Amino acid sequence: MLTDAEDPRMADYRALTDLALRTRFEPPHGLFIAEGELVVQRARRAGYRMRSLLIDRKRIAKHAGLAPADVPVYAASADVLEAVTGFHVHRGVLASYHRKPAASVDAVLKSARSVLVLEDINNHTNIGAVFRSAAGLGMDAVLLSPTCADPLYRRSVRVSMGEVFALPYAVLPTWPTGLECVRRAGFTVLALTPDEDATPVGELSDAHRARPALLFGAEGPGLSDEVMKTADVRVRIPMSRGVDSLNVAAAAAVACYAVSH
Repeated sequence: MLTDAEDPRMADYRALTDLALRTRFEPPHGLFIAEGELVVQRARRAGYRMRSLLIDRKRIAKHAGLAPADVPVYAASADVLEAVTGFHVHRGVLASYHRKPAASVDAVLKSARSVLVLEDINNHTNIGAVFRSAAGLGMDAVLLSPTCADPLYRRSVRVSMGEVFALPYAVLPTWPTGLECVRRAGFTVLALTPDEDATPVGELSDAHRARPALLFGAEGPGLSDEVMKTADVRVRIPMSRGVDSLNVAAAAAVACYAVSH
């Protein structure tokens, strides 16, 4: 039982709501945080190695078994957990995991038939929601521009309900020139845009759907002009009632369904 919020054994969990601090701390230390029983279980099933488990002392009997026998399990009161993490840990369980070595783009594309490619999506909620949609709707992998948010940041992991563990992903080292390796791998690059002169997603040909690489930009600006010029086909989701576009996570769900059915 840990009673001191400054206990060094809880260093992995400190200030979890401080994005700048966590960004500086987690990737260099090769770790990420999973929150909630289901997400912790999915990370373990996906082959990530647990560093430690931190739980609300009231839930010791229920959650202590989430950790392998050789992994330390720490328990603390709700007040101590909040002092350490910066928020009320209402799910009562957090786990620190070792990251796996980063996958290469070539390795991710080798076994994929359909991929999502994301440009400059730096909102962690959107990243998590996109991964969840992509996994649930049959996409095989996700590629990220270098400016995208970290899929293994706690909020991304939580919003995805652990589906960030289900899909292979990689960061394209150069942008947008890195898109050429996607095309060389045999994919058709389909750039999503609200422009009226783009092809409606429901009218894509079988050839376009055979090996699709769906390309999405950030909220507001969308895809950059430079990236749009690299696309094989510009694609839009037809809208009604004067609505110009969907949130990127919703648009990704619609497009994933459209190209896979």
